Amino acid sequence: MDPIERRAASGPPSRFAAGTRRVTRAMSTGVRVTARVTASGSQRTGRAFRTFARRDGAEQSGLARFIEMHTVQVAGDAALTVSLAGTVFAMPTDQARGAVALFLLLTMAPFVLLAPLVGPVLDRFRHGRRWAIGTTLAIRGFFCWVLAGALVADSPWVFPLALVCLVASRAYAVARAAAIPRLLPDGLDLVTANSRIMITGLIGMGVGGAFAAGASRFGADWSLRLAFAIYIAATVLAIRLPAQVDTPVTDETPRIRPPLRSAPEERLRNLPHRVLHALIIQSGARFLVAFLTLFLIFLTRENPLPGWSTPVLIGGAVAAAGIGNVLGSLVGNKRVAPPPTPTLVVLGIIAVVTCIVTAVFYAPWSLFLISFVGGVYTQLGKLCLDSIVQIEVLESRHSRVFAWIETTLQMAWVLGGALAIVLPLEPGIGFGAAAAFLALGFLLAVRARVHGIRITPAESPPRQTEPPTRAPHTRPVRRPDRAPDRGLEPSVDRAREQRFGRSYDDRYGSGY
Repeated sequence: MDPIERRAASGPPSRFAAGTRRVTRAMSTGVRVTARVTASGSQRTGRAFRTFARRDGAEQSGLARFIEMHTVQVAGDAALTVSLAGTVFAMPTDQARGAVALFLLLTMAPFVLLAPLVGPVLDRFRHGRRWAIGTTLAIRGFFCWVLAGALVADSPWVFPLALVCLVASRAYAVARAAAIPRLLPDGLDLVTANSRIMITGLIGMGVGGAFAAGASRFGADWSLRLAFAIYIAATVLAIRLPAQVDTPVTDETPRIRPPLRSAPEERLRNLPHRVLHALIIQSGARFLVAFLTLFLIFLTRENPLPGWSTPVLIGGAVAAAGIGNVLGSLVGNKRVAPPPTPTLVVLGIIAVVTCIVTAVFYAPWSLFLISFVGGVYTQLGKLCLDSIVQIEVLESRHSRVFAWIETTLQMAWVLGGALAIVLPLEPGIGFGAAAAFLALGFLLAVRARVHGIRITPAESPPRQTEPPTRAPHTRPVRRPDRAPDRGLEPSVDRAREQRFGRSYDDRYGSGY
């Protein structure tokens, strides 16, 4: 064949086929390289996460397994939140103030059952705490699957089903806070342990939210089915937690049957002064966050700053609050965490001063500053409050105390949001009123620290909930800055008796 015929035989179709093969090989090579890089990055990320979760003796104590379970369940919560973004549980910031007020009332609905019922029930089943935690996860998984079908059918059962999921979520938060002291390594304090759990929770929130956002493109029911799968995995991890999560039934820790109901004034009277002081200060953080969330949105629409659009200002404030949250978690995760009570006092004072500065100087920098302070105050303050409760309150009452604390904090959140929608949209008036509320709460906290809250006791004495006899002291008393003895409440009571000069129950009572 001569050269002309060969060139004719290798015409356009032949060159097109060769080019197609080269493109196909390049694409396959790119896919393989991307897969290897992704797999390698995932392995490195997984190793870094496991190293972070297991360091400082957390693997030996069982805290690492609890952290892994908590990360998975937070991913499920993020998927559930993304799924409910278009329902009645989404904050209607673009609507009238009446709709926002209705939303604030709806946020209190799960807490109607939390303090009077869920907390005491969890205390009764503290000897099977792993199964209690697993039950809260399994309930959410089951109702997420049912809720997916209800959303597709536009059923009126959407709100009740979502409400059950939210109640189970708050019950898990209470059970989690009560379980952490039993898994605390010897070289770690409670603030650091709580902070480590918060940090990994942020990771789980980001991963779960990203996957749920992708699934929601096919419909909210698919992101709910994803949440179902995540919750089932978390349920298995919860059941496989180490046995020390459960309080063993021994002569020193009998199966206590506390009353399921107690009056609010009785709970308030029986809280230790240090816990009550921390609770009031941390309520200021929840109040401030809710106030900022709503007041900034309405204020920037009514009185925009020159040269700044509302979306840019709100986005900057959200970014500043997020940075504050991360910083608060990192400060709490230090090897030697800051002391809880002085940290709360400093945070409360800084919040009051920042509100006054924002009231006087209404500018972008002051809005970003108060958002940043609110983020640090909320995150680091909650870590300090949890550690104080875990130290000061008997283990047999952890769940009910945490349930009541969560309810009180949510009431502060609703109060802050309510103040934001009733005040006139003037920076000086709004932030000045917020500063006044925070200052008043701080003074009340100082009084509670010194004198407590004095309430006239009821005519009928509280029912005896603890066994009348005390087991002998069998273990050395831990330092006051460490968690209570795991499962040895009498030794904790003995230490407090030595500290206060009389028994803990005589001083604070036994009704939570």
